[in-house]
Amino acid sequence: MITALTLTDFRSYASATLRVGSGPIVLHGPNGAGKTNLLEAVSLLTPGRGLRGAPVAELGRREPGEAGGRAWAVAAVLAGADGDEVRLGTGVQAPGASRRIVRIDSETAQPGRMLDYLRPVWATPEHDRLFSDSRAERLKFFDRLVFAADPGHAASVSAYEKALRERLRLLTEAAEGKRPADPAWLDALEARLGEQGAAAAMARARALGDLQAGIDARGDRPFPQADLGLTGEAEQSAAMGGETAEIAAGIVAGMKASRARDSASGRSLFGPHRSDLTAIHREKNRPAAEGSSGEQKALVLNLILAQVARLKTMPEGPESLANSGANPVLLLDEAPAHLDSRRRAALFEEIVALDLQAFLTGTDETLFSDLHGRGRFVRVDAGTLAPSDD
Repeated sequence: MITALTLTDFRSYASATLRVGSGPIVLHGPNGAGKTNLLEAVSLLTPGRGLRGAPVAELGRREPGEAGGRAWAVAAVLAGADGDEVRLGTGVQAPGASRRIVRIDSETAQPGRMLDYLRPVWATPEHDRLFSDSRAERLKFFDRLVFAADPGHAASVSAYEKALRERLRLLTEAAEGKRPADPAWLDALEARLGEQGAAAAMARARALGDLQAGIDARGDRPFPQADLGLTGEAEQSAAMGGETAEIAAGIVAGMKASRARDSASGRSLFGPHRSDLTAIHREKNRPAAEGSSGEQKALVLNLILAQVARLKTMPEGPESLANSGANPVLLLDEAPAHLDSRRRAALFEEIVALDLQAFLTGTDETLFSDLHGRGRFVRVDAGTLAPSDD
């Protein structure tokens, strides 16, 4: 659990410290006050680019007239279940640096180590039409859910994408007459694509099954239920019990068969990177993409709540959160938007019932009235933080 969050020259904050406890934290204030910046800061306490996906060099605060952002830092104090404190920090030491550093208890560490302590899960207004957004954005969103419970998934996806870029470079250079593609190197790259793609597909299929079970277990709630699916051949094979080696061989065969087509189009048209997350609104029996922003948001929130419940109840094992001490932290930007009063109340009730530390933002404090007495309210304005419930 985060007990204190400190920002230094981060986005709109010159210097600010937020002291919090368990349960929900409501960040309210006008548009442009810096509420989402606080969520982004928490989201950077995990590997990756955070909830906005912004380059590291863009995160530093800028004064008028400054060409680039300053060196910045985000630091958090965490209280463990045994009462011990852990200090996480990330940032850059020089303005414009493109790679952030991570420190745990003042010692430099690999970014992946932060997952031993914290697993942020987030939804932003960009997800309000997730199911009618681009396929790539849906897959990215789903991969983040997979990664939160299975950190090795990120390494598989990264290795797959690196090999995919190299393969496409060889094919396009050959198509442009620059140099012939080396068949042996293509074979090696496609073998790597098969191995890493199969690992990613297996992880996605496992996560999909767990999340669907979580949605089903939630029963008749104010949030609509979705029947989830994955369109990729590799993921579908994994869901039906296919072996990793069999799935890898299928990816390799498909890549070989797609060489000419990929070379001509300048795109990689086959493989697990082309997979898509699908959802059917169960009650209405129609694709989620056909729903309104409010319906899509409610479906996404139900999926997110199933995810955090899954993270809190993962069984014992080498990668379990129970063993690692990590806890999910929920980040919801503009949570009340597009939700009616019944669903807002239900959302807040579930956050409290799950005993989640959750950071929620909104412009209108009154929309969070059901959380008064059960959460911390903080007024955010022009890069300043003022508790409004003391």
